[in-house]
Amino acid sequence: MDIRMKLRMSLSLTLSAVALAVLTLAQADEDGAEPVAPPRAFIDGTGPGWVALAKDDFEDVNGGPDTWTWNEDGSIHCTGRPVGVVKSKKRYRNLEIVVEWRHLKSAGNSGVFVWASEESLKNIKGKPGLPRGIEVQVLDHGYTEAYEKGGKKADWFTTNGDVFPVGAKMKPFPPVAPNGERSFPSKNLSKGVNEWNHYYIRAINGEVRLWVNGEEVSGGTGCEPREGFLCLESEGSPIDFRNLRVRELPD
Repeated sequence: MDIRMKLRMSLSLTLSAVALAVLTLAQADEDGAEPVAPPRAFIDGTGPGWVALAKDDFEDVNGGPDTWTWNEDGSIHCTGRPVGVVKSKKRYRNLEIVVEWRHLKSAGNSGVFVWASEESLKNIKGKPGLPRGIEVQVLDHGYTEAYEKGGKKADWFTTNGDVFPVGAKMKPFPPVAPNGERSFPSKNLSKGVNEWNHYYIRAINGEVRLWVNGEEVSGGTGCEPREGFLCLESEGSPIDFRNLRVRELPD
């Protein structure tokens, strides 16, 4: 059995498990019983096709000499300064991503970019800025409090896994932000500062879906671009990443 067939079978099994959980919930409602929560999908990035990404798989775009530290255990530390990204050397179209992260300071901000465009990455080379692409938000809960101290209302973002286009196109899944651009999470599942969070991201044929700590919460379709580079974001606050793994999927 070739690798493409194994990947299709693995993806089919994942989708079948989700469908079975939905059917179980529906049956519970019909029987008048208390709905049973489906098992959380903590996909660990092991199995056919999964690859662990390390320092040699990335290149700096616009960071400083000490912005990113790649440790021997596979963890990654980012100081958050200056604002910018590191990008994968490889271009991706359809893929799955597993990554864990934790903010080290209240109100921390970061993100994972999917399908960042090559042109936009060239435009920010060596200077502060972020690329065009689809961003999966990585935001600490303290950000809301810090933002509202300025007298503004934090109604256009959440701290539980927004997915949105940056200089790109995407039709967000509901619930949708007031400006119509962001997909807000359907559940609030992110943990606070100094606690590890688990993201599973699936990006296939212009559609992005995000699972936060084991449950699907947000995403969007009709993405343009739908091919590009994977980026980790530095945005003003220290953050750690670990267990970054990727699996390419067939069209």
